[in-house]
Amino acid sequence: MNRSELARIARKHGTPVVVIDHEEIRRNYASFKRHLPKVQAYYAVKANPAPEIVRTLYRKGASFDVASLPEFMLVYENVRRLSARARQDFVWDKVVYANPIKPEETLRALDRYRPLVTYDNRAELAKIKAHAPHAGVALRLRVPNTGSMVELSSKFGCDPGEAAELVDEAFRIGLVVEGLSFHVGSQCTNFDNFVRALNMAAAVRNEALTRGHDLKILDIGGGFPVAYDRHVKPISVLARQINAEVARLFPRDIEILAEPGRYLVATAATSVARVIGKAVRDGKPSYYIDDSVYHTYSGIIFDHCQYSVKAFRRGRTEISAVFGQTCDGLDTISRSESLPALEIGDLVYSKNIGAYSNASSTWFNGFPPAKVVHVNQ
Repeated sequence: MNRSELARIARKHGTPVVVIDHEEIRRNYASFKRHLPKVQAYYAVKANPAPEIVRTLYRKGASFDVASLPEFMLVYENVRRLSARARQDFVWDKVVYANPIKPEETLRALDRYRPLVTYDNRAELAKIKAHAPHAGVALRLRVPNTGSMVELSSKFGCDPGEAAELVDEAFRIGLVVEGLSFHVGSQCTNFDNFVRALNMAAAVRNEALTRGHDLKILDIGGGFPVAYDRHVKPISVLARQINAEVARLFPRDIEILAEPGRYLVATAATSVARVIGKAVRDGKPSYYIDDSVYHTYSGIIFDHCQYSVKAFRRGRTEISAVFGQTCDGLDTISRSESLPALEIGDLVYSKNIGAYSNASSTWFNGFPPAKVVHVNQ
């Protein structure tokens, strides 16, 4: 969106405000499908769980990766009016519950829907068998996350050396292992992570085959990077590597899933905030805005992501600091933004802020989350 449109929305709705452009979401989805035509895209709802986003992607034919019962029900709301058979087919074909650890009550609630769920240890298998015996299961592998912005392998995934035994165990207790999954870490700019993970998954699949288990699904997770800066290589480069390795390592009829979240929504949102205070600190212009790291900029803390702050006002720039509105020293958005001299009431904006941002916004200090405005739905 251009700056005049953003300013108009800010005047109409007030600040802080997050503007989500659904045409950009559709473009990103089309880009993913174009570069990875054999991969079924399961939107990672946790990246931004706005019902409007889920609805847009549902209408485009996307599938969904959920990690909690509320996320599952958010997706299910789109098929609630379909026939019972159509709803069941949708859940089986279009939803994966990709959180390897699930509360017992969640499993009990999910069982009636017969979903595909992930696991990475024996205790989880026992829970699934006891509380969701009608679910299909996929074994999550621990794979390298080197260089990814958010590392996940220390928390999830079984060691590949024990994977075949965990597949055996699932079949032994009466569950059906549909496939394997892995995650190379969020915002993965080290594409070798994908190459190594695919080779590890192929080795585990081949070992399972020797034990009589033909696993039909491979879920390659998320991690597809967004060009937050010029150093991030485009998805076309990553896609060529993934496509080549999949063709080399796996049979033609294997079903490939992926869980893009950030890639689909990050560039679709822009935040607009208002300067509410200014000072000179340590010889540097410092501006306070009516948003914070506890709100739209929460990705700075939780996602290890840095967002550039730009001004609507023109003029000669100098290195400035930008702080959030809360009464907490941690609430520092940037200490080195190139900004013109700003006045109280001026507007600033940050692009590419659609993923892991307002999704983790809070009411800290009594400040409500930013308003969200959806355009081009």
